[in-house]
Amino acid sequence: MPSHSRFQQLRSSRFFSLIVVLVCLAVLGGCAWYLVHRNAALTQANGFGGRRPTATVAFATASLADIPIRMEALGTVTSLATATVHAQVAGVLTKINYTEGQTVKRGEPLAMIDPRPFKLALDEAVAQQERDQAQLENARVILERNQTLLTQDSIAQQDVDTQAATVKQLQGTVEADRAAVNTAKLNLEYSNVQAPIGGRVGLRPVDIGNYVTSGDANGVATITQLSPIDVVFTLPADSVTVIQQQLHDGQTLPTKVLDRTRAKVLGDGTFLTLDNQIDTQTGTVKAKARFDNADGVLFPNEFVNVQLQVNTIKQAVVVPTNAIRHGPQGDFVFLIAPDNTAHITQVQVGPSSDDRVAIMQGVKVGDRVVTEGGDRLVDGSEVHLPGQMPGGAQGKKQWNGKKGNGFGNGSGGKRRRQSGPPSE
Repeated sequence: MPSHSRFQQLRSSRFFSLIVVLVCLAVLGGCAWYLVHRNAALTQANGFGGRRPTATVAFATASLADIPIRMEALGTVTSLATATVHAQVAGVLTKINYTEGQTVKRGEPLAMIDPRPFKLALDEAVAQQERDQAQLENARVILERNQTLLTQDSIAQQDVDTQAATVKQLQGTVEADRAAVNTAKLNLEYSNVQAPIGGRVGLRPVDIGNYVTSGDANGVATITQLSPIDVVFTLPADSVTVIQQQLHDGQTLPTKVLDRTRAKVLGDGTFLTLDNQIDTQTGTVKAKARFDNADGVLFPNEFVNVQLQVNTIKQAVVVPTNAIRHGPQGDFVFLIAPDNTAHITQVQVGPSSDDRVAIMQGVKVGDRVVTEGGDRLVDGSEVHLPGQMPGGAQGKKQWNGKKGNGFGNGSGGKRRRQSGPPSE
């Protein structure tokens, strides 16, 4: 009997647990059915029989503007000339006229080598020339006298010819002396080391008191030209035809360099030339642009971002960049109709510049497009525009095609991404 009683209690406990589970499942199923049918009813009411809520959005009016077509690349700043200044004569360095980092001009004195040995060599060469010049004058006088005696048949022809040869020999000696004097003068000038180019002097490689020669590897100074300065960068091989055509037509291609973060413009210049061959390994071609760099912002071997303007689309229809949205069928915008309803409109996007983008198809001048608040819209949603007065009157604030959208939304021209057009 005790065993039978325990069996009855166990069956009752299992039956009760089953009842509890079934009740819980029924409650959960009812909640799910309620939520599903409630959302369907709301969707049906909003999509067909109901009224969509009005969303406040920012808008811009499509306008006409010139859009530059740019190519971007990574470049390296390259100096037009870098010179390691060597001493052209050997001697003791007695003076340094520059400071490290100084900007010097061409011909400006940089250092001085002890000039005394070269002055003595010059004096010796001048004295030798004067002595030989005096001998030449004496030989000419003797030759003239012998020629007179020859006409009187008082001297042999051989003596006259010998004296004429002596004159020519002394003339050659005087010419050699003149060259020696010029060499001594040149060596004396070389003792004053001058800048061969203008530019910025680097760190000093030698100190006063050192014996320098023309064979020293580091020289006396190193000068790098900074103004003007070049930037070398690479472009796709496909761009060669376009650039060559523009250059052939006499067009000047504006070029801009920015820092590595693309936040600051370092300089504006012009495109200079393309290399004479394409790199078959990378499919690119080297190019060079020149910049004035009067302020010295560009520094040799610095990495910069390059923007090369190869063409300009004249009077293109433009809207702010943040008006463009992306969906499975391509780019689209929310176009605001006269009755203040927003409709999805597929567009063909062209080149962009700053916070503007060209619309090749889908939008006309004067059309209003949503720039902010589009995430809350579906096709046909009613919208409320900033500055809109009661009765549908609209304020005057709108995008004018320049930087900013006129509503202080702080978008900065950034695109808003969306997975696709919202469905009703």
